Amino acid sequence: MFKYKYLYYYIPAVLLLAGSAFAQNYPTRPVRFIVPFQPGAGSDITARAVAVKMSDLLGQQVVVDNRPGASGNIGLELTQRAAPDGHTVVLMSATVAVNAVVQKLPFDVQRDFTPVAQMTSQPYCLTINAGLPAKSSRDFIEMIRAKPNFYTYGSSGVAGLSHLSGSLMATMAKINWIHVPYKGGAPGIADMLGGQIHAQFATIISTQAHVKAGKLRWLAVSTLKRSNAVPDLPTLSEAALPGFDINGWYGMLAPAALPKPVLAKLNRAVLDSLKAPDVGPRFALDGSEPVGSLSEDFAAHIKRELVKYAKVTKDAGLKLD
Repeated sequence: MFKYKYLYYYIPAVLLLAGSAFAQNYPTRPVRFIVPFQPGAGSDITARAVAVKMSDLLGQQVVVDNRPGASGNIGLELTQRAAPDGHTVVLMSATVAVNAVVQKLPFDVQRDFTPVAQMTSQPYCLTINAGLPAKSSRDFIEMIRAKPNFYTYGSSGVAGLSHLSGSLMATMAKINWIHVPYKGGAPGIADMLGGQIHAQFATIISTQAHVKAGKLRWLAVSTLKRSNAVPDLPTLSEAALPGFDINGWYGMLAPAALPKPVLAKLNRAVLDSLKAPDVGPRFALDGSEPVGSLSEDFAAHIKRELVKYAKVTKDAGLKLD
């Protein structure tokens, strides 16, 4: 009996030392960084910029693996099933948080993954055809109020962030305008340029050239804070709708039960990558800004996003399953 008493204390100590040794050696092979969207998209650009820096920091190549499909769910399911050893991670976007509250998914975003770090934050711009007389978001809201169900806004698809931005604006401003979904943001922008629709919540990079050419007009950004990319552009919250906040973002997840020492090493690699002097300017081209966060802070952010989008989608009457 006496010897088993000491064995009871000995086993956890052995496991702790083994975990520590594993973390010291990690990674022992290339790290697979799944991007659940098409190559060339903002998510892909973000992941590749971080992967290059992480490869140097970790001493093993971080390989971007694009696995698009099902609004990002295919890539996340692959990660969920991977071994929790830090050699498979996945890029998560705000879109996934929306999917989690409007669809039945084969995984639970909070239960089945380990949040590593939030990487970026990105605003959407409330953009209108420059032929419209509105010079501010308040002007535009008054125009919509004066002619209910006349003005239209495009989006990249049902339940995408551009759609939910327009829906949240309708709820908060108590206006009625018509949603026109497209298969991606570009077709909506083309129709906005042609006058077929009036507005769209769009990214900076997708509309900047048209704004400079005088064909489109930005009225406000969708985030609570102004964007460093367009610091003179007010937020919709400060200009017309206090509390309005739609924020595009990317972060990194790993499978559940990731050992804490490995998580700490991954988190540090992400944060140090984001601090590299040539990474921020690459993100700025798309209007994104580096964030960097501890794992627990990213977990809290995901939880807040799920609560927020549950309300937004409920108010919009959205349910896709």
